[in-house]
Amino acid sequence: MSVLAIETIVREALDDIKARETVVIDVRERTPMTDLIVVTTGTSGRHIQAIARNVIDRAKEYGIHILGIEGDEPGSEWVLVDLGDAVVHVMTAESREFYRLERIWEMDPAVDTDVH
Repeated sequence: MSVLAIETIVREALDDIKARETVVIDVRERTPMTDLIVVTTGTSGRHIQAIARNVIDRAKEYGIHILGIEGDEPGSEWVLVDLGDAVVHVMTAESREFYRLERIWEMDPAVDTDVH
């Protein structure tokens, strides 16, 4: 499956559950670990869980193998979903501000922000 197709699937899954301030970063030229880093915000722990679960369910519908899930527990402020070609970080606004993952890739001209 193409990177564009995976990005579209992830974006739709995030939009369905009203994730906020989604940023998709193309890191193909910067790391061999993954092609896309996706960072998005949920409004509460429960919202974060719903967003992550929707990404997982949608990926499975399209035959994308889930390589790992971290933080998928009640009260978590950050859930990571590893789809291999894309790594999705779903965070509270506070955690996102604290860790500032986008800054790691800030100099990358391929950063695409889609703020809702």
